[in-house]
Amino acid sequence: MTFMEPLARLFQNPVRLKLLRLFLFNDDMAFSTAEAAFRTKSAKDATRREISVLIAADVVRKKTGRAGGTAANKKFLHYDALKAFLRETTEVREVDMLEKLKKGGSLKLVTLSGLFSGAIESKLDLLIVGDKLDDKKLAGAVHGLEAELGRELRYAAFSTEEFKYRRGVYDRLLRDTFDYPNRTILDRLGVTNTA
Repeated sequence: MTFMEPLARLFQNPVRLKLLRLFLFNDDMAFSTAEAAFRTKSAKDATRREISVLIAADVVRKKTGRAGGTAANKKFLHYDALKAFLRETTEVREVDMLEKLKKGGSLKLVTLSGLFSGAIESKLDLLIVGDKLDDKKLAGAVHGLEAELGRELRYAAFSTEEFKYRRGVYDRLLRDTFDYPNRTILDRLGVTNTA
């Protein structure tokens, strides 16, 4: 059983749950069916069917005009409560996150900030350091996390050598990441042992 199954059962299926997260966590945006399917890593037919259910429930609405698409309906009677519930219950277990990210290379350091720590000021949500990193596979792994979370992640990936260099010259991006609230879930470089 995966960590998302109980909620997926409550909402009848994982596609509907992912779409709810996508629309409510990005309530200032409208998505075409194709975009929603891509962002949630779901089949287009299933996405189209679930969007129809959400429109019928008045949780989302079709946008008219040139841009079109579907967006969250902020006038839905229980909008705030539903959004708060989804925000409170949306998480990816660290072990699952690391399992996905390992597909991108040999990981040495993974630090969560921004979205994961509540630090809005942080420029990154995810810092990844490793060797033999495959940009395409890493991007795919991050996209998988985004599909589960319903949000885009701001991330940076560095080789161990580049990370050490940037740390040595007090790189602003790294400073911002470590100066704001963060949580390191993998540290094979001893970064969390030093101040």
